[in-house]
Amino acid sequence: MSREWFSWLAWTLGWAWTIAAGGGGLWLLFTRGPWPPTNGWFALLSGLAACPLLGWSLKRYAGVSLPASVQFFLAVAFFTAGHFALLIWPHV
Repeated sequence: MSREWFSWLAWTLGWAWTIAAGGGGLWLLFTRGPWPPTNGWFALLSGLAACPLLGWSLKRYAGVSLPASVQFFLAVAFFTAGHFALLIWPHV
């Protein structure tokens, strides 16, 4: 596979995750409120971590290069933390 194809795929999946997880988390916050912390916060943070715009902005404005693999790891970590948080604060 070519590097350009992989880059395009990562960019597309990053935006898809941003829209699905970030948008879903934001929707939960609007419909169910901000409490308990499991009501969309982890999904919203997971979506923001996966957003390709985050890596681009950090590189351009802060001079920090954030590899796509690190963004993916952070997105999965927030997603997983949200599932573990459900063990502490189950949905009512």
